[in-house]
Parts: sequence; structure tokens; C-alpha cells
Amino acid sequence: MSFLRYNGNMSGFSPRFKRAAVFLSLLLVLIPMSPVFGDVLQWSVLGNILVFPADNGTSSDPFPILPSGGASLSLQIWGPLRAELTEDIYITNYEYNSDLSRPVGSSQENRSALVIGFLTAIQITGYFALGDNGTALRVYAGPAADLRAIVLSAGLNFPGDFSSEDIEKNPQLQTDAIRDYFWSEGRWFMPVAGVGMDFPISENFLIGFDLRAWFPVYKLNSEENLPAIDGWRFGAGLRITPRSKR
Repeated sequence: MSFLRYNGNMSGFSPRFKRAAVFLSLLLVLIPMSPVFGDVLQWSVLGNILVFPADNGTSSDPFPILPSGGASLSLQIWGPLRAELTEDIYITNYEYNSDLSRPVGSSQENRSALVIGFLTAIQITGYFALGDNGTALRVYAGPAADLRAIVLSAGLNFPGDFSSEDIEKNPQLQTDAIRDYFWSEGRWFMPVAGVGMDFPISENFLIGFDLRAWFPVYKLNSEENLPAIDGWRFGAGLRITPRSKR
């Protein structure tokens, strides 16, 4: 369902998203500290391709495959173990599907809501050096949350009736329904697990390759009859990490 009018409503940005913005700001402040702390405190820049699989049949557009960017900050806590904060930011479009009674990913033409997602994780990472040149294996897992800012899309293509009580005709009702769905019943809580490897590319930087999966544990306590694949997230990406000065 697509519409023309845009009312500039930014109420989708709740205090949760402000806290996410503060977290990102903290990362930027701490980046220059990496050389001071050496291997104890490390930061990385992340780039990923995220896949949000869904089995909606012919009731929606194909599921989203999205680029994302982000950063990580890790602190050595004991031997090979590190506590790591990661933030991945993505942008995508959704519409509310009345037949399925839930939001579905949509194409640019069929969108009603713009979703800006902040995939925030606090994980324990096992960091295992493979030799003395910087090559290492990383294995990690921990709690994560998909903190979504959901607002009415700008530049919608066909006129919508903002006074209508019919959700099929009112883009604002669709956007509100999408927001309510994603922020209810713990649908934002998605623990993550992953594996990665780092390789030296110069005296100053490592390049890392990562594979991650986010688990929709909220489905264990949900009464929805969702397809098995719905709610999962998968990611494949790269990270660039400055090497400590020895």
C-alpha cells in the first residue's frame, strides 16, 4: 500500500533510540583511546549484509537483504575473553499486511513506514590468536536488541486518506501498527551468536570476516502462528581493526 502525503511525524524516536545514539557517541569518543590501552581496549568499524528471511508467500514483497554499517568496542576481561559492545545500523521499508496481521518488508513502491534499526549487542568474545602475526579466531555470543525507530515514509507515491479508519487506506495507521507490533511481546530482543577471523593487512590494521545469527527467542512465548524462518536475522560482513602499538 503506497501513499503520497507525508506529515513529518517523528514520534517514532523513543527514549530507547536516544540511548542508542548516546552509545554510538560514546564509541566515537573512545576510538582515539585504542592505542593508549593496546590490546586491552580495541575498536573496529563494521560493514555487513543483513538478511531478514520471511515466508509470506505471495502476500508481500521479497524479504529484505540490507547493507549495514556500525562499530564495536571490546575490553579484555581475562585471558582470551573479551566483553564487546557492537552496534549495526540499517534502514529499510515496511508495510502492514492486513491479511497476515503483521508488518512485512516492502519495496520502495509499496512502503508505508521507514524503519531505522539499531542492532545493539553486549557479547562475550573468545579471542584466540593463531600465531604471532595478528591472525586470530573469534567466537562470540550474548544478548542483543533490535531497537527500531519507525516513522511515516516520505515521498509516498499515491494519495492516502489520513482521516480514514481503514488501515488499508491510512498510512499513519499502518505506521502506528508496525511500531506497536515490533515493540510488543519482546520482539525487539534477539540474542546473537557468531564467529569471525582476523588477518593482518598492514602493520596498522587487521581485516576481519564475520558470520552472525540473531535468534528470535520471543517466538517461544508467542501465540502467533509464524513460519519457522520468520524473525531470524543473518549477517555476513567485514571489520577493520587498528592494531595496537607495541
